[in-house]
Amino acid sequence: MQADWLEIEAEKTLRRLVPRLGPDLLSTIDEGLAEGYLERLRREFPKLFALLHGLYGHRYDFFYHLEDLLKRTTAMWIQRTDELKGLDAIREHDPKWFESNRMVGAMCYVDLFAGDLEGIRESIPYFKELGINYLHLMPIFLSPQGDDDGGYAISSYRELNAEFGTMKDLADLAGDFRNHGISLVLDFIFNHTSDEHIWAIRALDGDLEYQQYYRMFPDRTLPDRYEQTLGEIFPDEHPGAFSYRARIKKWVWTTFHTYQWDLNYENPAVFSAMAEEMLFLANIGVEVLRLDAIAFLWKELGTTCENLSQTHQIVQAFNRVARIAAPAVVFKSEAIVHPDEVGKYVSREECQLSYNPNLMALLWSTLATRDVTLLNHSLRKRFATSDGCAWVNYLRCHDDIGWAFSNEDAAEIGVNGDHHRRFLSQFYTGDFSGSFARGLPFQVNEKTGDMRISGMAASLCGMEQALEQRDETEVELAIRRILMLHGILFTLGGIPLIYLGDELATMNDYGYQDDADKLSDSRWVHRPKFDWTKAERRTMPETIEGKMFSGFLKLVQLRTQTPAFMRTEMEILETGNTRVFAYFRVHEEQTVLVLANFSEQVQSVSASRLRQRGMKKIVTDIVAGRTIIATQSLDLEPFQFMVLVGVR
Repeated sequence: MQADWLEIEAEKTLRRLVPRLGPDLLSTIDEGLAEGYLERLRREFPKLFALLHGLYGHRYDFFYHLEDLLKRTTAMWIQRTDELKGLDAIREHDPKWFESNRMVGAMCYVDLFAGDLEGIRESIPYFKELGINYLHLMPIFLSPQGDDDGGYAISSYRELNAEFGTMKDLADLAGDFRNHGISLVLDFIFNHTSDEHIWAIRALDGDLEYQQYYRMFPDRTLPDRYEQTLGEIFPDEHPGAFSYRARIKKWVWTTFHTYQWDLNYENPAVFSAMAEEMLFLANIGVEVLRLDAIAFLWKELGTTCENLSQTHQIVQAFNRVARIAAPAVVFKSEAIVHPDEVGKYVSREECQLSYNPNLMALLWSTLATRDVTLLNHSLRKRFATSDGCAWVNYLRCHDDIGWAFSNEDAAEIGVNGDHHRRFLSQFYTGDFSGSFARGLPFQVNEKTGDMRISGMAASLCGMEQALEQRDETEVELAIRRILMLHGILFTLGGIPLIYLGDELATMNDYGYQDDADKLSDSRWVHRPKFDWTKAERRTMPETIEGKMFSGFLKLVQLRTQTPAFMRTEMEILETGNTRVFAYFRVHEEQTVLVLANFSEQVQSVSASRLRQRGMKKIVTDIVAGRTIIATQSLDLEPFQFMVLVGVR
């Protein structure tokens, strides 16, 4: 009955509101385009209405805010360029465009990679050479001087830091990217703003309307009650989740840093304002919006204030707004939480794409243990996604490595999750005997002993230690580790994401320790300036850079030219050898078997076991480009990555 009432009420409400959406403006738009917009509005509004009614329907001003939202949405659609409206039409007819095996992703800091947006534009040939067609530029918007959480303390959604360029430069770059088949990815930082955002400034000036844009408390009564069940995200920064502002004599909710104020989504004005900011980014030409800190949007006493049902409603409502006014845009979830919770954000109703932190943690775990048991067990349970969705698989990113595997998964194979995390932290900070890694601890929790890890992939994979020891054998093993791990990202299913610099074996940059603004944040060790001198050596096959870059190019070619790496089924195979990870990929008449040896020793897999699954005696390894005759067993060299065809 409630659903029927909502549907009827939505229809009545839309009939009443459409005439108020700016008919004079709509009359200036091509009749076909305007009718297409109204058709999408009619199609999506009932669900949007139900979602917003569930969040805000109890408020006396609900319909006022709903009308305001639709007016903003319509105005932003009208401002959308004809080129982007054309892209909307293309993507509506091909909503699974990002599932293609031709998708190869990368991410970088604009200033560290190329100085500014013009430098990024001039780097398009490099991106094309590497096969990149999905590029995530780290935050470039106005942020405070000094501490700004790497740009995630956003002071304006409509202004860039002057050092990067102007909004026109960004729109022009997005157009250049489209012309070269590259999708621009930017962050939608929608959990918080910096304390220098105009809304926060007005709140500090005593404006009660804008104080309602954030969560503020006159004393510690409610903050103390909330903190009984809250976790600490950055314990080194400040205890708890609240910061006192003497100017207004109030405690402000600051989940992350003291200068990042959490937005108050219990206020429908915040949702409407942020929906407009989202559509502004879409109108610049952003095709994928990374939803930053998605898990923290809603707060409720007696809970952890993470992954609440209202958070999912908010994301679904943003999704519907985008479908109405910018349907070419897709969302990418950034939820570094329990794997069960990560998966809940991945749907066509919320985020079509999602980072896969579980896979990242499991790959590093497997590299340290040389045992694929936990990897196999967890991926069987958690890797599948719903139709029309895909993972973004990554080994490194701008952020730390959190050990985001499931304790339940670990317990099911006889592993204590907390003990295993401590081992991994010791291993990747080099405190475990025999470790090859050179990582740094990040945000050590003295109460629990928990920590996360900072470091570039090359340093974590042993390259730094090998070069210090001038051990050519270890250098070769480090290269093999890096390429094997990325080989899995490129072939497992989803969009592989290269943290630019990894393709050249870029190592940790300890220079951040000389910068007072960065010294307390070890993540800067894996945010080095891109070394174009190293990049010039990528064509020299005898160099580390040449070996790495050619290895990445081979992976790109392998992925894009093998039909089985389209979005198809992936099946984990038990090889009978806990050092070897294996999986099938199937597409129509082509099947491939992928194998990865996670150890420093030659490992064998029984040929009879493989033939039971349809593999023939004679197969071709398309990574090495050679034919293999496997009668009794199949041997893999240390950290070898194989893709075998001819198994059907």
